[in-house]
Amino acid sequence: MSATGEDAAMSAIPLAIRLVEAMVFASPDPVPERAIADLLEAQDLVPPDTEDLAAYVRGVIDGMVALYAGRGVAPVLVAGGWQFRTMADLAPRLTRVLHRPRRLARATLESLAIIAYHQPCTRGEIEEIRGVSLSQQVLDTLLEASLIVPRGRKEVPGRPILWGTSADFLRHFGLRDLRDLPRREELLVDVPDNPALQAAAPDASGTEAVPGPTAA
Repeated sequence: MSATGEDAAMSAIPLAIRLVEAMVFASPDPVPERAIADLLEAQDLVPPDTEDLAAYVRGVIDGMVALYAGRGVAPVLVAGGWQFRTMADLAPRLTRVLHRPRRLARATLESLAIIAYHQPCTRGEIEEIRGVSLSQQVLDTLLEASLIVPRGRKEVPGRPILWGTSADFLRHFGLRDLRDLPRREELLVDVPDNPALQAAAPDASGTEAVPGPTAA
């Protein structure tokens, strides 16, 4: 396409859509719709006769999503915000050419699944459900990976810490919120690029995992 043709193509796309596209692309974290609304208002891109700001923002987002129909990447709603992700049908085709992060050990995955589906829960409750003790290494690995966070203390003798999943947990699984949790046997977590975590994670021969969502 010539420079003139490219300019014409861009001018056909409303500036609001292009700006939101750039914002989502540039952000390392999912962008909430409130932040998108603030950006559009700050840039005077909300028509003065707009009565429903949320509906207008949704229309701009829908326009952005439409631009990526059938493409290799697309903006998707995860962890309460919008983020570009590789399309799920293409992820398996990339596993041989892109580095695949190590997986968490089976015991760690089992503990994470229990927390995800029974949160908030205590260490003792996790051990009771699994039927075995929970090692400090497992808990430390989940904390260092930012997959779980403390959710206060249970009002029982000893006041043990209550554990729940984090926003990073939602991002790892490509979930909008906890209501989108998959079946328990489908849970998978990629270990972030952290030497300490990679040292704690065994090789693929010692883990049980399946490919998960791929971030762009």
